[in-house]
Amino acid sequence: MRVLLVGAGGVGTAITRIAARRPFFEAMVVADYDLARAEAAVAALGGDDRFRPERVDANDEAAVAALLARHACDVLLNATDPRFVMPLFGAARTAGATYVDMAMSLSRPHPERPYEECGVKLGDAQFEEAADWEKAGALALVGMGVEPGLSDVFARHAADELFDEIDEIGVRDGANLTVDGYDFAPSFSIWTTIEECLNPPVVYEDGRGWFTTAPFSEPEVFDFPEGIGPVECVNVEHEEVLLMPRWVDARRVTFKYGLGEEFIGTLKTLHLLGLDSTEPVTVPSAAGPVAVSPRDVVAACLPDPATLGDRMHGKTCAGTWVRGVKDGKPREVYLYHVVDNQWSMAEYGSQAVVWQTAINPVVALELLATGAWSGVGVLGPEAFPARPFLDLLTAYGSPWGMREQ
Repeated sequence: MRVLLVGAGGVGTAITRIAARRPFFEAMVVADYDLARAEAAVAALGGDDRFRPERVDANDEAAVAALLARHACDVLLNATDPRFVMPLFGAARTAGATYVDMAMSLSRPHPERPYEECGVKLGDAQFEEAADWEKAGALALVGMGVEPGLSDVFARHAADELFDEIDEIGVRDGANLTVDGYDFAPSFSIWTTIEECLNPPVVYEDGRGWFTTAPFSEPEVFDFPEGIGPVECVNVEHEEVLLMPRWVDARRVTFKYGLGEEFIGTLKTLHLLGLDSTEPVTVPSAAGPVAVSPRDVVAACLPDPATLGDRMHGKTCAGTWVRGVKDGKPREVYLYHVVDNQWSMAEYGSQAVVWQTAINPVVALELLATGAWSGVGVLGPEAFPARPFLDLLTAYGSPWGMREQ
C-alpha cells in the first residue's frame, strides 16, 4: 500500500506517528499547502524512509491527482477540514485510488425550514457519486475518524453481537480537558467546531427519516466513564446520524456533544456577530482592502489545537450508547474509547483529541491492506465487520470498553 496523506496539521501529524510503528504500508507521502509543516511532520519520525514531504493545494483537484500518479499512491487519506472533501474525493476517483476521510462533504440548511427539515445533508454530495465508484470497482471509505468512525464501528458491533433489536443509538462525546493559560482554547479545529455546532442538528427516526432541530437542543446529562463524570450534552450536527441508518437497523439515531455552558455561549456570540460566516467580507489593511472570511479570522486568533498538548490535562471520551432488546430482555450499553492526554503526549507527542481521531483511519488502512476489510462504492464504517477493527485497535495499544447501563 502506498498512501498520499493530505493535511499535516494536528491529526495528520498524529497519523504519521501512529503509522510509523506499523509495517503494513510501503510508502506515505505527507502533503500540505504549507511545505514546512509537511517537512516537520516527516522530520519528527527520525529518518523513516517510507515517508516523504510534498506541497499540494488540497483545493486543486488536478494537482492532487497528479501527485497520486507521480508517487504511484493507491490510497488518498484526507486529513484536511471538510471544505476540501470534494476536490480530494474527485482527485482520488480520477487517479483510481481508494479514498478515506474523517469528515464528509458539507451540508446546507433548508432555505425555509432549517430547524424542521434537512436541506443538503452531510455526505450527500459524496453519496450522489456512489454508483460511479461502484461501477469502477473503487472504494471511498467515508467518515473514518473517531466520531464519525469508531462510533460507527461500535454501532455495527452492537447490531452484530449485542442486540437482537435496537431502539436507539446515541453517540455521546464528552471530556474533562482543561488548557492552562487560556480562557477559551478549543481542542479541535474551531473552523470544524463552528460548522458542526451552529448548523441545525439532524435526528433520524424510523418512519420519519432525517429531520432537524435547533442548535443545542435536547440537553441531557450523560455520565462518562473513567473519571470524566457527568457532562451536559446537546444535539449537534454530525455524520453518524447520516451514516448509521444506511447500514444499521435502529428506530432512532442521535449525536450529542458535551460542550459546556461557556463554550455554547461563545459559539452563540460568534453567530450573533456574524463571525461564524465563511462568506468573505472586505476589511482595510496596510496594503489596501482585502477580502477575508470571518470564520478564518476567528481561527487565526485562536491557538493551533495541535500545539496545546503540553498545556492540556484530562481525558476525552468518544462512545456510542445503544438501547434495545437481547434474548427478549431490555438491554442498554455504552461502548466507549477514552484517551488520557498525559499518556498520548508521553507516548506519541500528540494531544488526546487529535490522537484519538488519528488512530482510527490508520487501523482502517491496515485492515484494507490485509484484506480484512474490502468493498466498492461509497461506504461508511458500518458497512464493514466491526470485530476485526476492534481487535486491531486493541492490538495498537488503545483498548476500548463497554459499560452496561
